[in-house]
Amino acid sequence: MSAFILEMQNITKTFPGVKALDNVNLQVKEGEIHALVGENGAGKSTLMKVLSGVYPHGTYTGNILFQGSVCSFKDIKQSESLGIVIIHQELALIPYLSIAENIFLGNEQAKNGIINWNDTITHTRELLKKVGLVESPNTLITNIGVGKQQLVEIAKALSKKVKLLILDEPTAALNENDSENLLKLLLELKKEGISSILISHKLNEVSKVADTITILRDGKTIETLDMEKDQITEDRIIKGMVGRDLVHRFPKREPKIGDLIFEVRDWTVYHPQHENRKVIDNVNLNIRRGEIVGIAGLMGAGRTELAMSIFGKSYGTRISGRLYKDGKEVQFGSINKAIDGGLAYVTEDRKNYGLILIDDVKRNTTIANLDKITQRFVVNENQEILDAEDYRKKLNIKASSILQKTVNLSGGNQQKVVLSKWIYSEPDILILDEPTRGIDVGAKYEIYTIIHQLAAEGKGILLISSELPEILGMCDRIYVMSEGKITGELSGQEASQEKIMKYVINQQQEVQ
Repeated sequence: MSAFILEMQNITKTFPGVKALDNVNLQVKEGEIHALVGENGAGKSTLMKVLSGVYPHGTYTGNILFQGSVCSFKDIKQSESLGIVIIHQELALIPYLSIAENIFLGNEQAKNGIINWNDTITHTRELLKKVGLVESPNTLITNIGVGKQQLVEIAKALSKKVKLLILDEPTAALNENDSENLLKLLLELKKEGISSILISHKLNEVSKVADTITILRDGKTIETLDMEKDQITEDRIIKGMVGRDLVHRFPKREPKIGDLIFEVRDWTVYHPQHENRKVIDNVNLNIRRGEIVGIAGLMGAGRTELAMSIFGKSYGTRISGRLYKDGKEVQFGSINKAIDGGLAYVTEDRKNYGLILIDDVKRNTTIANLDKITQRFVVNENQEILDAEDYRKKLNIKASSILQKTVNLSGGNQQKVVLSKWIYSEPDILILDEPTRGIDVGAKYEIYTIIHQLAAEGKGILLISSELPEILGMCDRIYVMSEGKITGELSGQEASQEKIMKYVINQQQEVQ
């Protein structure tokens, strides 16, 4: 019997005008963790969609062998019946069903058509414990954050008799502790003989758990590395991914910080469903022109809730406190008023809240500032085309044209479209919530460069990130949040991972 549980041979997949996969080969051994890395658009997710039947047999060329047998999957049900389970980067949970209902949807614990809810709840608790998620099985998905939702997706996959688990950016929405727990979980599954394919841009995580690494670039297999036999460094992997050495992870910058542009005073927010639960507690912060201010903290610290509540009170109830712009108090009672007042918010969830995926690059670019190209309620389409094309070039958005649907762009290019939308709104203050989540190192560098350019233009930047190296590499000043409070403030020069983590765990004593 073959030592490989999976062999993908000469896989070629073409979309209109684009060859997404070009004779790609992949071999995964029994009981190994096999990492698949590459830039956004390299073909990683497309290859996994071919494997799982999302792109059915006949829409690609090449062969798939699973446990030695040739497979021709027509849909995802067929691949799951053999034990191939994929967790996509885009979460596929139903918001107003419970965790338990989502985990066993389509795989109900039933007899004679009647669901056994005791078994469902019991098995859900077991699975949640396995993935390290402390939540009631009856909690609605809409009431938990995106990081916890990712853990529910993994629990859902484990509820099936999985032999090959495919994880597409599983830790993109997780903080360091939860990411560490997930990596430990993968190692435990490996001990049980379960093979895994891990798609990730976090190369430090890949190096921790992977037995083998396959690098894709421009839809082609570049090389496969054995962690035991080969001399592997992050720099070598990056060179394979981008085709060149990437000496500096962050662009060089000489900050020119000006006057105070934005200030938040005594900001308090209560939970929208649980009206007595305080989510943001008396927060004070400020931003100067040309300054990049970071907010660090664990998932659940309240960073996103703070950002959304500031941006037109789009989150929370019983909001109190004051906002000042250029020294004058402002009222942002709605998202439209916030935009009109010079505020922009790049959400952490670009697919649900940042983009209209079924619309094209052009419309997504201009939608936040249609007044700019409208006369007497009529959009000047020629001007819209010129402006959208200008932003496509400025931000180096890789698309066949501005008429390409954003759903068909890679994650990094989708993120650039979100940025172009908000830059087009001509803001004075940009709140960037996890702006590089799920994006490869090459695209990250481009986005960092854009952020630097915006700061150089005198805009105030508030950067929220779960990646401490990103916070340290980008920010002039850093606030640390824990349990809805600001627990520390550090200058970029004095900040370190150790100092930030002391404030993250809410130690109130002075950090030396």
